[in-house]
Amino acid sequence: MKGYRKFLSYILPYKGLALLNVLFNIFSIFFSLFSIALIFPFLSLLFGQTQLVTVKPQITYDAKGLNEFFNYYLSHIIQTEGAESALVFICLMAIITIFLKNVFRYLALFFMVSLRNNIVSNLRESMYKHILVLPLSYFSEEKKGDLISRMSNDILQIEVAIMSSLEAMFKEPLTIVIFLVSLVMISPQLVLIVFVTLPIIALLIGQIGKVLKKYSQRGQAKLGDLVSLYEETLMGIRIIKAFNSQAFFMRRFNKENNAYTRINVASNRTGDSASPISETLSVVVLSFILWFGGKMALHPAETGLNAQSFILFILVFTQILPPAKSFSTAYSNMQKGLASLERVNEVLQSEELITEIPNAKPVEGLGNSIEFKNVCFKYADDYVLKNINLKIEKGKTVALVGPSGSGKSTLTDLIPRFYDPVEGEVLLDGENIKNLKILQLRGTMAIVAQESILFNDSIYNNISFGKTDSTTSQVEEAARIANAHEFILGSEKGYQTNIGDRGNKLSGGQRQRISIARAIHTNPDILILDEATSALDTASERLVQEALNNIMQNRTTIVIAHRLSTIHKADLIVVLDKGEIVQTGTHHELILQEGLYKQLHEMQKILEG
Repeated sequence: MKGYRKFLSYILPYKGLALLNVLFNIFSIFFSLFSIALIFPFLSLLFGQTQLVTVKPQITYDAKGLNEFFNYYLSHIIQTEGAESALVFICLMAIITIFLKNVFRYLALFFMVSLRNNIVSNLRESMYKHILVLPLSYFSEEKKGDLISRMSNDILQIEVAIMSSLEAMFKEPLTIVIFLVSLVMISPQLVLIVFVTLPIIALLIGQIGKVLKKYSQRGQAKLGDLVSLYEETLMGIRIIKAFNSQAFFMRRFNKENNAYTRINVASNRTGDSASPISETLSVVVLSFILWFGGKMALHPAETGLNAQSFILFILVFTQILPPAKSFSTAYSNMQKGLASLERVNEVLQSEELITEIPNAKPVEGLGNSIEFKNVCFKYADDYVLKNINLKIEKGKTVALVGPSGSGKSTLTDLIPRFYDPVEGEVLLDGENIKNLKILQLRGTMAIVAQESILFNDSIYNNISFGKTDSTTSQVEEAARIANAHEFILGSEKGYQTNIGDRGNKLSGGQRQRISIARAIHTNPDILILDEATSALDTASERLVQEALNNIMQNRTTIVIAHRLSTIHKADLIVVLDKGEIVQTGTHHELILQEGLYKQLHEMQKILEG
């Protein structure tokens, strides 16, 4: 039930469309029922059993009153125009009612289309919006392939399974209820048989639905594993080929693919059983009604059920069978969709750890300093940063150095609030950054990472990234400062050249210079350089370092350095080891001290010499 309630919450914003669908479906069902009811006077007239009504009855708006009025009007036509004219009238009435039934049926579907597509569109939007605000820690714990599967395959499953079943879930129960009411009016005794047997059918279909939901959950999870394997393969295809690991990855794929296939086969077989079971049981019920009702119709004086009423009962009952079958199929599909909806909701309900307080203070830029006060941080159990106290003055260049895993990148990730400290606080101009507007805080800084994160778009859009009011001259000026203007002009379409997925059409140095141009274009107060040149060759490093020197002028810069030769001119070097600050000072001060910095410096001299 929890899954249904959650799904209904997505319908509530469009309750007007849902109500219109229900309303027009009710009209369609009534006209469908009325077209069947016309068979009764048709049979009576055809077999000469029509009893003419000469006294005009008092009009009442219930079934009995409407039937008496119709019989009076039909009798009037027979008396004045003849029996053949009455037949023509009945046929015309049948055509009109069928036409109106289909008009209202179309209107019901017309509003259902908007309802279905708006719900799925909002679900996609909610999923994407939540992905953008989830903390970085969430993505380090979850498989990206599984997230992609939830954003694509699970939402597609919701669209196919739930949305395609939604109209049936609305319409078919209404049809069954309205037709059952009409059956009660014809013969309450026969309807008792229906009421006894229908819950048995519903119970069986419910059990099948539970099994289907379980299979669907397992299937979607296994599909997430498959998509993760696809992503790993595409990302690492060069290494896979270089190490001749195609056979190993093929075995991994076959294992996951075969498991997914087995689950799907079991799920489809279970789902396919729902319709035959419901139809078979319905025919059993119909056969029992034919036997029991036939005996009643043979003795109309005793039972009150004549042959025409019995035939009408059977006709109406047979109209319940298709919607009952459709409902059982829709219910089975709904279970598959609810399994996917639960997987999507797991993401939507993931806690947004980095939140903005009400009435957060605006940020206009960096005025004086960034300060870490007694900052401690851990991802899981072990502390990554311990008791960090550091003040970075405006306009200064501060370099963070130390062995891998010493906490350098984690320290810089606290400044834009990618993570929050477990203990202590990070201050911007004396104000705890938790009290500041997050987007404005991040708007004061730019990051150039070791890996250039570029997008499958033009060079122009990658540089002007996130700024819709950029001018061509501003973008070109940023590219000039980043030493990128010349190679951009030499590209096929200049600034409009598409750089491919993750910028794979460019060299490493070119990608990094585009990243620097993007950072320059934002005109940040605070610049974070995370080993921005460590992955480059000597020639590319020289060009990138020149670009970095250009951008660092008159800005507060935090440099995570791999090559110590690039930070000799830093105003302050902070040496980290095992999450703690072990040394601080300028290059010249630290080189004269016995300690970790001097050891790292001498090791690099040996390696480079």
